[in-house]
Order: sequence, then C-alpha cells, then structure tokens
Amino acid sequence: MSEKEHSPKPDDRSDNVEKLQNMIHDTIENIEAAHETMHFASGEEKQNIVDKNKRREEAIEGFRSEISDEVRSQK
Repeated sequence: MSEKEHSPKPDDRSDNVEKLQNMIHDTIENIEAAHETMHFASGEEKQNIVDKNKRREEAIEGFRSEISDEVRSQK
C-alpha cells in the first residue's frame, strides 16, 4: 500500500461553527425537556436534573467560546 492510502484526512473545520450551533440548540432542548420532567420527579431526581442542567449550561458556555475561537481563526 502506498503512503497516500495511510495519510490522515485533512482537517476540515469549515462547518465547525454550524455544528457547534446545532449542539447548543440540542442542549437547550434537553434543558427544556428536563424542566418538564421535573414536574414528575421525586426530590432526589429533581436534584439530579438540576445538577445535570447546570452541567449542560456550562457546556453551552464552552460551545459559545469555541464558536468565538472558530470565528477568530477563520478571519
């Protein structure tokens, strides 16, 4: 086999911002769904949902930071 067959694919970052925006959208939907679930949850389950939503919000902050980095690197 030739070297060309084993070389890694080039890093295509052209759609990273779009992918990150989709991840933000999906995460927000998960937060909203979890809020709805809290109406039917027990005390401990509610706390687990609150904790998980906090982590989701932190993830969204990270996604937004990555979007800013991508926009800067594309300029």
